[in-house]
Amino acid sequence: MRTVSRGPAAALVALLAGLLLLLVPATAHAGVSDAAAALRQGQVYVDPAMADRYPEARAAALTRTIADADKPVFVAVVPADDDYPAATVARDLRTETGIVGVYGIWRGDEFRAFSDRAALAPAAADRIADAAARAHPGDIAGTLDDFTAQAVAQTRGHGVASGGVSTAAIVVPLVLLALAGTGAFLLVRRSRRRRDEQNRADLARLRTVVDEDITAFGEELDRLDFDPAAPGADDAQRADYARALDAYEQARRGMDAATRPQEVGPVTEELAEGRFALVALAFRREGRPPPERRPPCFFDPRHGPSVKDADWAPEGGAPRAVPVCTRDALRLAAGEEPDARTVQTARGRQPYWNAGPVYGPWAGGYYGTGLLPALVAGTVMGSVLSPSGAWAADGGPDGGDYSGADFQQGDFGGFGGGGGFDGGGGGDFGGGF
Repeated sequence: MRTVSRGPAAALVALLAGLLLLLVPATAHAGVSDAAAALRQGQVYVDPAMADRYPEARAAALTRTIADADKPVFVAVVPADDDYPAATVARDLRTETGIVGVYGIWRGDEFRAFSDRAALAPAAADRIADAAARAHPGDIAGTLDDFTAQAVAQTRGHGVASGGVSTAAIVVPLVLLALAGTGAFLLVRRSRRRRDEQNRADLARLRTVVDEDITAFGEELDRLDFDPAAPGADDAQRADYARALDAYEQARRGMDAATRPQEVGPVTEELAEGRFALVALAFRREGRPPPERRPPCFFDPRHGPSVKDADWAPEGGAPRAVPVCTRDALRLAAGEEPDARTVQTARGRQPYWNAGPVYGPWAGGYYGTGLLPALVAGTVMGSVLSPSGAWAADGGPDGGDYSGADFQQGDFGGFGGGGGFDGGGGGDFGGGF
């Protein structure tokens, strides 16, 4: 159990409690208040009325899982009664907890998840919750364990700070009392530190994948049997060869110099340019004009430029035309699985499009933000693309930061009634499982 510091901090905590009461909407209920207080401390809450369906030992194990992951994922197990109104429980719980994050709520016999966009795209939270519920129908423990394992792997930000009330949780109410200068400075510094930590972690994951791509392209260049000084070589061939070599060097230097995940896009764009230059060189050496420029094979850019579009659908998604290489085109035509690029995740190796938003800049460099959203629609990566094709990035608090009642309430809709998670629905309870 976490404790709150005594002495001067006690007065601040009392002040915090009083101010938060002013921020709670009139529609909030006592049950939600108890749940929010528990979530601010341990990130998991089980209403006493649900203790017989979700034992304390399972709740304790789930709490440890979330704490070890250090992610702003919150889980509540509550009954389907008036203390937790179906239409407003998610918004009320998010308001009173006041922390940017992902909220999984089991209410009665139904499970749903809601999220702040700074932590995880609402559509992604929707899909994770739906998949977990379908995999464990009616099983609270199984559903919550499955949901949490996937959510912590994809959620941005940090968990509730240990040692009692977090600095941000104290500073924000004080800002409301006119200490804007000091409070704003501390909040910005904390947010920047967390963002820097997240950027370093994301860049490290991207570096592994990009280094593999650069190495594979370098091996292609090593295998290439071409001498620019040979009698049969012409200026066009030499230009293609020089462009491929330049792309390799530019990619290496770009990755060495990268300090943010967003700087990976130009690196993979160079690799795509270099691989097309090799294809153009091969055609010229055979006496043929270079082919039309096409994007890399969707399933693995290391396969080189695609040769055609073929219909493909992700698991549970709608079919769409994706650029494919010759070998993957043959596999799809034969009803076989394509040779997909996989990356390491907390759930084992997954195709890159289901491995989380961190790989967005990597894929964006290969396919461009204009084409990529259509290719990955219905996947985990697709869920974090904005309508403009840019990767979602809120300008507000990061995941795990305190935001009080300042959040996009449309992302915290009601249970049942349709409307989905992204934009809310606010309907009454549906048909459960």
